[in-house]
Amino acid sequence: MSVRLVPAPISLIYSKVSDNAEAFEKEYQQLSGLDEDPISQWLKLAKARGETAETDDVLLNLLVELHRKIDNLEMILKNEKQKRISLSNESEIESIGHDHFKLVSPELEIGENYYARVAMPVHPKRDVAVYFKAIDTSLAEITKIHERDSKEWSSYLTARERILIREAKEKKS
Repeated sequence: MSVRLVPAPISLIYSKVSDNAEAFEKEYQQLSGLDEDPISQWLKLAKARGETAETDDVLLNLLVELHRKIDNLEMILKNEKQKRISLSNESEIESIGHDHFKLVSPELEIGENYYARVAMPVHPKRDVAVYFKAIDTSLAEITKIHERDSKEWSSYLTARERILIREAKEKKS
């Protein structure tokens, strides 16, 4: 099997699906954006009512992100933590493709299904929930990812490809 991968250093934590399938599915749905924070829900309602028609989208998104950061700071000050399921393994992704990724070290069981949270290095920074199947001990195929997250994954892949092309052109010069 030939899979085209692009170097992309990303962190992830994961566990076998069989360890806690029901809880993983619940968290997967929460991280999808279906159960969004109050500011996101307010923004969607305001957009639906047309209240943001004359507002700069970039500026509005930056303000929403600032609000989220303040909420996070408030949680830290109150010594509260986001409730996330404990996952048993932590690893680094070496390279990614549209539906695949490769871990730095071989630690997967071939044919096993896993649930993971991937720390996407995009703005805004957030964890992306994915299900994947081990093709070999380090290569994985993404079997389930939300549509919005899939678009961000592909955008990040494209950005990484552009960086590599730019670096290759600079080396030739």
